[in-house]
Amino acid sequence: MNQEVTAYIENLPKWQGGFSSTLRDMVHETIPEAEERIQYKKPHFLKNGQYAAVISPSKDAIAFMIMNANGIDFPKGFEGPAERKWIKLREGDTPDLALLSGLLKQASSTL
Repeated sequence: MNQEVTAYIENLPKWQGGFSSTLRDMVHETIPEAEERIQYKKPHFLKNGQYAAVISPSKDAIAFMIMNANGIDFPKGFEGPAERKWIKLREGDTPDLALLSGLLKQASSTL
């Protein structure tokens, strides 16, 4: 795990840090070989040097973005163009980690 990513997550508001830590763990369980780094001021996860996922905090939400999403059927609640989809999680939400992991696994399988 990248120390910059750890420090970034630790400096988020408590609920955002909790979501980000949970999402980070899910990414590493789904893509064990994933590399992580801070890029464009947010945590990015790469597989074979290509973007697989991004955690993007905003004032009132955490957006979890899945890259390489072309041709994947995403359920209601996801936004974005065909090549990348994200879902916004807000304080009090319960992320469906099994769903997110399945979508991430499918999207990253060709990276």
